[in-house]
Amino acid sequence: MEFLVIIGLLIICYAFIRSTFSLFVIGNPKNQLPGPNRLPIIGNLHLLGDQPHQSLAKLAKIHGPIMSLKLGQINTLVISSAEAAKEVLKNKDLAFSTRNIPDSLHAHNHYKYSVAFLPVGATWRALRKILNSNMFSGKCLDDNQHLRSQKVRELIAYCQKASASNNSVNIGRAAFRTSLNLLSNTIFSKDLTDPYDEDSGKEFKEVVSNIMVEVGKPNLVDYFPILKKLDPQMIKMRLTSHFGTILDMFEELIKERSMTQDEKKNDVLDVCLNIIQNNQDDMTRSQVKSLFLDLFAAGTDTTSNTLEWAMTEVLLNPHIMSKAKEELEKVIGKGNIVTEDDVLRLPYLSCIVKETLRLHPSIPFLLPRKLVNQVNLNEYVIPKGTLVLVNAYAIGRDPSIWEDSLKFTPERFLKSQIDVRGLDFELIPFGGGRRICPGMPLAMRMIPVMLGSLLNNFDWNVDLKIEPKSFDMTEKFGITIEKASPLCAIPIPLN
Repeated sequence: MEFLVIIGLLIICYAFIRSTFSLFVIGNPKNQLPGPNRLPIIGNLHLLGDQPHQSLAKLAKIHGPIMSLKLGQINTLVISSAEAAKEVLKNKDLAFSTRNIPDSLHAHNHYKYSVAFLPVGATWRALRKILNSNMFSGKCLDDNQHLRSQKVRELIAYCQKASASNNSVNIGRAAFRTSLNLLSNTIFSKDLTDPYDEDSGKEFKEVVSNIMVEVGKPNLVDYFPILKKLDPQMIKMRLTSHFGTILDMFEELIKERSMTQDEKKNDVLDVCLNIIQNNQDDMTRSQVKSLFLDLFAAGTDTTSNTLEWAMTEVLLNPHIMSKAKEELEKVIGKGNIVTEDDVLRLPYLSCIVKETLRLHPSIPFLLPRKLVNQVNLNEYVIPKGTLVLVNAYAIGRDPSIWEDSLKFTPERFLKSQIDVRGLDFELIPFGGGRRICPGMPLAMRMIPVMLGSLLNNFDWNVDLKIEPKSFDMTEKFGITIEKASPLCAIPIPLN
């Protein structure tokens, strides 16, 4: 309702100062990009709906894989095919490498410090180097494998406790606690939540979820910059509160460590504090806290959402569950916890993870980009200032690439070389090019281990009389795509 009211007011105001029938044309009329007709003032905003990734996927079927829209005052380019994505993310990667900065990220000046949104340059490279050297390199991941194994064991122990009482497990929330404690131990050498308490970490998850929803939802300020000072939907105001909650927590943890500097933990926090003390790379405390905010927001929500979608799809398809369990029993033995080394010997489990990321990419538009200079794309000239959306959701469901594209079929990957690591543009849940998600190596270790361990240690039952919406596949749109109705399932002891 607030969206329609504000649009109505905008029409009245803008009618006196702008032409009400201006068209969005990229390049010459001969080379005008295809796209839907626009309404006066609001352009194509009315076509986004509450599920923009789905709406734009449907429009791409009509107007093509390279499509233009006018969202308020903003020229927008939507990429919806693997071929076009390759042009943007690989062949012209540098030209398309600048992130779009939504107004909401001006909260606490996060956009100035965030590795996810900084422009490619010296500061961005320094922050990426810290991540790659101290968290996501092969050596770091191997060295911390015991930590991830311990967190998975705690997840299984929690499920065993629920099983003994015949209680259901909120899969997304349990996975979130596991991911949260894994990151907090890697960064701070401590748990931030009780792995055995259903309600522990609930508030933190709600804050992270709210951040993803607020950043991802259509914001009129982004489409009509004149409204910047008004914040009519109060999105920036809410994010100021959400960011403040997490940043204050990080500040306390940094102060705590600063007072005990003689007790070296050799974790990520120690590395960052050492860099600040030695004045390396001009790193500041604000950058460190924003870096941690990026890590916790992206590294917890995406992993837990993917695991929840995977478990939902497996429970909906008993034959897939049986096939996965059969492979697990044969390779590692029934009732054992899956290790990262085991995953290489579990091809069907890996296929389930890939198929989940195909149908349910964590970040459906990746992170939007904005052109700082005019760019040629195929026969089109894309002007400076254009917002660029790569619809990974649409590409993953493209029927010209995927047979029975809407069907959950892990078997499609058994004989396929397509992978998620940014080189095969038919499947890009983590993006591609220089701005590919730095946490991808960690996610691709954690998700199959968590999923395989849950499947190999329990049978699972969903009582639809008690949890009638567990199989509701409705999506909750934000930067990430959550399952609108949580999956709650009862872990049953193995026979």
